[in-house]
Amino acid sequence: MNLPTEVRYRPYADWTAEERATIAKNVASSPWHTTYHLEPKTGLLNDPNGFSFFNGKFQLFYQNWPFGAAHGLKQWVHTESEDLVHFNETGVVLLPDHAHDSHGAYSGSAYEIDDKLFLFYTGNVRDENWVRDPLQIGAWMDKEGQIEKFENVLIQQPSDVTEHFRDPQIFDYKGQFYAIVGAQSLEKSGFIKLYKAVDNNVQNWELVGDLDFGGTGSEYMIECPNLVFVDGKPVLLYSPQGLDKSELAYDNIYPNTYKVFDHFDTEAPALTGNGTLENLDYGFEAYATQGFNAPDGRALIVSWIGLPDVDYPTDRYDYQGAMSLVKELSIKDGKLYQTPVAAMETLRQTTETLTSKSATNNIYELEFTVPANTTADLMLFADEAGNGLRLTVDTENGKVILDRSACGKQYATDFGTSRDCDIETAETSIRLFADKSVVEIFVNGGEKVFTSRVFPTENQTGLVVPKGITGTYYELG
Repeated sequence: MNLPTEVRYRPYADWTAEERATIAKNVASSPWHTTYHLEPKTGLLNDPNGFSFFNGKFQLFYQNWPFGAAHGLKQWVHTESEDLVHFNETGVVLLPDHAHDSHGAYSGSAYEIDDKLFLFYTGNVRDENWVRDPLQIGAWMDKEGQIEKFENVLIQQPSDVTEHFRDPQIFDYKGQFYAIVGAQSLEKSGFIKLYKAVDNNVQNWELVGDLDFGGTGSEYMIECPNLVFVDGKPVLLYSPQGLDKSELAYDNIYPNTYKVFDHFDTEAPALTGNGTLENLDYGFEAYATQGFNAPDGRALIVSWIGLPDVDYPTDRYDYQGAMSLVKELSIKDGKLYQTPVAAMETLRQTTETLTSKSATNNIYELEFTVPANTTADLMLFADEAGNGLRLTVDTENGKVILDRSACGKQYATDFGTSRDCDIETAETSIRLFADKSVVEIFVNGGEKVFTSRVFPTENQTGLVVPKGITGTYYELG
């Protein structure tokens, strides 16, 4: 949604109660609200922030401009969860109310330290000429949700980067706190800087160096870099804007990628061994993935179901964006797998043998298997005319294809209306979650994943399953 700068950066206090009520009423009138995916109460939801464990619960903030479906004066909205499925808003927000985040509290991370949650984020500051000064800053959140911002800037803009320098991620590696920050060089190439906390004091950071992760710099910016550890192997998650498609085939405006390495050298600094660039998600929208290692060692990730610089059908209802399911990472036979957390099974209300259904509530989970040498076409969100979201699983030629060209409101068609990935020419398992306007598909136990928005019309509620496909249908609630 295109709104004037003066609207998008209008101080929160200037929005009247009547204006806020009008926005909330418009948001409530949307036919596409999800049920088990986190959405904003109003306005824009984009990057997941501060994903962590603190005070006995999982913590997740989302970046938000509450006054419409646009990128404006951002805040963080706090949620917490005991099961990684139900995230409840607490009313706590990280507001853009300090000299160091006057034009927005941008993305960052969090870590529990001494019974407080350390919030490490980018403060967006602009001068009278609208020149940006990106500041990496911090705050404490206590167990009562009180936030105390640091008066000192933790990391100033280095001399070798442009104003695009953001998204610090803190992590503990062998008892030492480190942080990586996404950056753009003066030559307009993307790279990552590595810092460490001096004497493990998170109010005092020093540069280790530019992280060597085998990148070519064909991207013009690296957003949301995250480093997690899976079975001892470092996994780098990042969003390389403008990546040359000769390096990686992708169709979305910006890709969401990962590399699995063998070693993390904190002195070089470098990630070494293996390091093949891969798509994290093959669907129409998954971006700004954030991950962390939970206290029990699990590597957990969550993504923004949305993309920068794309308009969505919900924009007219003054909101946009949702959070993906939380997934656990694992490595099997050298491949990275993403699996929904086990507690997702608690949403199952009914269990049926999978068959075609003339009508559903568009809130369900499917598990099914496609035999070898078979092409199976399923139609989700189907209407009586045969339109809907088509999922093709071709085990003869080794392809999974998701086509939304005949499903509801069309948007972002400049980037195509289908997505696909290669699979082995063998029996293939599918686990699929539908939630009114979101579909998440896990192929072969999470070896490949498709995350997508769809905006079906009122009469698109059917499910068409071809003969010979066996599986289970779960209604979710």
